Amino acid sequence: MNYQPLYDLLSKDPIWENWLNTLPDQMDQLLHQSKNGNLPGWLEAIQQLPNIKAPQQLLDSSYVSVGCASECDKSTQKLLENQLQQLKPWRKGPFEVFGVTIDTEWRSDWKWDRLSDHISSLQDKTVLDVGCGNGYHSWRMAGCGAKLVIGIDPSLLFVMQYQAIKKYLSDINVFVLPLRLEDMPQDLPAFDTVFSMGVLYHRRSPFDHLFELRNLLKPGGELVLETLVVPGDENTVLVPKNRYAQMNNVWFLPSPASLIVWLEKSGFENARVVDINKTTLGEQKSTQWMEYNSLQDYLDPKDNNLTIEGYPAPTRAIIIAYKSS
Repeated sequence: MNYQPLYDLLSKDPIWENWLNTLPDQMDQLLHQSKNGNLPGWLEAIQQLPNIKAPQQLLDSSYVSVGCASECDKSTQKLLENQLQQLKPWRKGPFEVFGVTIDTEWRSDWKWDRLSDHISSLQDKTVLDVGCGNGYHSWRMAGCGAKLVIGIDPSLLFVMQYQAIKKYLSDINVFVLPLRLEDMPQDLPAFDTVFSMGVLYHRRSPFDHLFELRNLLKPGGELVLETLVVPGDENTVLVPKNRYAQMNNVWFLPSPASLIVWLEKSGFENARVVDINKTTLGEQKSTQWMEYNSLQDYLDPKDNNLTIEGYPAPTRAIIIAYKSS
């Protein structure tokens, strides 16, 4: 896992200097001192991926696509599929790698389609993707012309999945780091656009999360925030008693109107809701690439408008806001 190309890019701009002084050691510590017992197996799976050149790359379509089936024989394709299967479960996607279709739990392209017409152009922009998972949306951002995309996610499995795709897209400036938002510098106003999608409801302190996002944006920079919401006015916030849709780390579900107030109080301006969408069983489901329980197991079997705990079924809002200049 070679992050030297990222370090070389960051060294060209003094705004990154302080972070670059600590980032390589931070990465070495996280990756080489990890006690995750699955890590050796994941690394072996990546090392055993076949070496195939990928002249064809498609980052601006539903399936992030690398190469085509005709560029490798059947035995090589089978080896490729077997090694990628070692990195299950695949949650964000979908991907197409030399004819191998990775049918992920989420149709993450549907979310991208809902937001892409509402955000500012990413052409030549520097972008941060918080809670990026395996980097599916990060690749889509690059497909929209971003010059540098840094994704962060603490799950080593998701970072390994990114590394598998990166093997065939090594020339694209997309980098997924095994970091939490709290691991980023406290004040690094270096990003034109920051995405935080599917993260806010997992944070014990949503305001701390919003302040951390703001501190990473350039003045006037754009925040793209996607999170679970509930119906109601600006005073409505659901705090699940125990679990929500079987997730035990859901802390706050505001109404869209309440979320606008939170953003304004956190130093953002011109906040607006651009989409509200109830998650369907077509968008989130179990597949052969993610064989565990999924949305259908988290809803009330007698009423899909409710979670199994009796709360409103998952509905997600996308909000665009801007850091005060």
